[in-house]
Amino acid sequence: MHCPFCRHPDSRVVDSRTADDGSSIRRRRQCPSCGRRFTTLETASLSVVKRSGVTEPFSRDKIVSGVRKACQGRPVSEDDLALLAQKVEETLRQQGSAEIDAYEIGLAILGPLRELDEVAYLRFASVYQAFDSLEDFESAITSLRAEHAERAQAKQDRGQDPTDGSGPAE
Repeated sequence: MHCPFCRHPDSRVVDSRTADDGSSIRRRRQCPSCGRRFTTLETASLSVVKRSGVTEPFSRDKIVSGVRKACQGRPVSEDDLALLAQKVEETLRQQGSAEIDAYEIGLAILGPLRELDEVAYLRFASVYQAFDSLEDFESAITSLRAEHAERAQAKQDRGQDPTDGSGPAE
């Protein structure tokens, strides 16, 4: 690491700490030449390989802007979108690969978006999965309904009222 003050080609790490919930490391460094201290922030790079073969750095902002379109007019806040983008990034980083295919990012978005807002999920999935018939929509809606029925049955089995999350039925 070059010193930003005197451009000396080496520096000594004085202190290291995790930052941003463990996704990066903050290092305090000192230049052996001029003695001045400076801070660096190190993160593991994550690149996206697009369909065209072009590689670009991963961006949470692109996830947020893409999902924001699907959530237009829905009761979804900016905080919800930021949390979704964080979940997607964490899922992708857990795969352990430095390069992620753009298609995999879309797949990683579908799950958290389905939990966040089902209408937005259908909008996003219809574009992302290239729905081209009513049958595609019907299939997705049938899947959502089956999931709702399973959850309601599970709540009923636990003695909870399936129409709310308040606890045991009276």
